[in-house]
Amino acid sequence: MRHHQSIQAASLLLACGLLVGCNTPAHGDVRPLEINENELVEQSVIGEITQPHQADPPLRVSPEGDVKTLPGTGGITYNFRAGDSAVHMAGDHVEPAVSIRNGDPGDTANHALNVMAQIGNRVRIIDGAAEGAEGRVIGKHGGINNVMVDFPDQVYDDLVIGDRMQIRTIGLGMEAENVDDVYIRNVSPALLEAMEERGMGVNEQGQLRIPVTHRIPAKIMGSGLGRNHVASGDYDIQFFDEEVVERYGLDSLRFGDIVAITDADHKYGRIYRGGAISVGVVVHGISRVAGHGPGVTSLFTSPSGNIELQDDEEMNLINLLSIH
Repeated sequence: MRHHQSIQAASLLLACGLLVGCNTPAHGDVRPLEINENELVEQSVIGEITQPHQADPPLRVSPEGDVKTLPGTGGITYNFRAGDSAVHMAGDHVEPAVSIRNGDPGDTANHALNVMAQIGNRVRIIDGAAEGAEGRVIGKHGGINNVMVDFPDQVYDDLVIGDRMQIRTIGLGMEAENVDDVYIRNVSPALLEAMEERGMGVNEQGQLRIPVTHRIPAKIMGSGLGRNHVASGDYDIQFFDEEVVERYGLDSLRFGDIVAITDADHKYGRIYRGGAISVGVVVHGISRVAGHGPGVTSLFTSPSGNIELQDDEEMNLINLLSIH
């Protein structure tokens, strides 16, 4: 059963000071972001739907010592998809919609799938009862190294674990050409175009304006730090400080939300840098384990902070890519 009423409900419940997103973005005073479009290489990668993963023993231990056994990564998740809450669930690290992989997490083929798949790339199922159905890439999850994809509602009853699907990848190597010190990661041309339609572009001051649903302080970012690239994977928003969660409206985070992380530089890895701004997409659900929480895959970053953030609570993949 689908429940995308959550988007409308969130709009009514959230105050403007908590969730950035009280105004419809203005489009007229920005220029389109120019990229190296003619240089982008289009290639195919393949993956198959994974079995859900459970550790042995299957225990999730919180910093307070609470122990639970919960659904986690992988598989086909029918009732938590793009646009649904990434917070309010009896799950830990749940991946929305459909999780795919090519071999074991560390295999070279799977690494290619994770690096080359870009958010918004088209996915086509190539065998099984749902053969021919198309969807979109909606996330990448580091560690387990799964890629998440979503489809129209009617496809889900025909999906089977092991079904193979091909992604027509394009976007890796994308560079901004008319804005200084802004770097693009994991963005397909389709997502870029959709974001521009909602108000993203270069403003009169030469900054890249990006509408976002939330602003998240880098001080609460956890698991996923310590790598030298952001071409795959994600890093996690810790939910253990209740005052910070309330102040920034994080309780309303949804899968597919486009969010900003302030004082965060994602140019080559993920680091704290005062004044830097990074923008990403929420790709997996909350966790009770220390250092973990909803995951964010990087999309844009500026070490010097040459990004202007704008309020738009509907800046979510379900609206940008018309998935369902």
